[in-house]
Amino acid sequence: MSSSTRLPTAVGGLSEIAGRYDLLLCDVWGVIHNGRESFPAACAALSRFREQCGPVILISNAPRPAPPIVEQLDSLAVPRAAWTRLITSGDATRDLLTAQGAPEVWAIGPDRDEVLYEGLGLRLCEPAEAAFICVTGPFDDENDEPGDYRDRFRACVARGLPLICANPDIVVQRGDKLIYCAGALAQLYESLGGQVIMAGKPFAPIYQMALAAAAAELGREVDPRRVLCVGDGLPTDIRGANAQGLDVLFVANGIHGAETVNARGLIMSVVNDLLRQDGLHATWAIADMVW
Repeated sequence: MSSSTRLPTAVGGLSEIAGRYDLLLCDVWGVIHNGRESFPAACAALSRFREQCGPVILISNAPRPAPPIVEQLDSLAVPRAAWTRLITSGDATRDLLTAQGAPEVWAIGPDRDEVLYEGLGLRLCEPAEAAFICVTGPFDDENDEPGDYRDRFRACVARGLPLICANPDIVVQRGDKLIYCAGALAQLYESLGGQVIMAGKPFAPIYQMALAAAAAELGREVDPRRVLCVGDGLPTDIRGANAQGLDVLFVANGIHGAETVNARGLIMSVVNDLLRQDGLHATWAIADMVW
């Protein structure tokens, strides 16, 4: 089945379709953990795929380079057996940062994201001194809203500062709460007339990095017909897979879980409506990632 199928087929577990694929490109937050705890059944499913079918490349819109995200996965008890390589939006962002040609950057985001800038020769400064902006998320991602940045963004747009968005996600689930991500701030900046440069899903660079990593693991070129993307985000995971012409498994019980899953399981009519509304398509749909 190709990714051009308009309506997805519901599956009860990854085992029903795993034999069609040699490689998984799998989202992280919302599929294998929620920021506070890992999902054991999802981790077990990825481990089984690695054992029986091929590599699992995690592709995350985390705005930091891979090493601290590996530490986070370890802290959440995501087993190393569940994944082969990890590619992050932060990895892709570092290339964009060095391409700006000026060291002064207004870095918006929590302190934990400052690792993104290490070793690049950049100078973190206030907006009035900046040559460009990089946003990894709100400064206080538990409480800030995009509107809190409106006045400062207007001033930056007036000066023509480009904004690099290190995480295109709009919201992400942390425990039982949805929090704003860098993508929400980038949306506001663009709506005010500002120039936005994106890294991460759904944009091509992170997929190119992931497929190159997969080819190195396989020891051969990747056959795109044998690649399955897995994710819960329509504007990131699903749109990104569609843009790359890759099959995709939509995990409904992530950020869209309140709409798409009830006590009886997957509500395919709602899944289909959400995809149609956004002009997207998925090959398969599942309530939760299980084997």
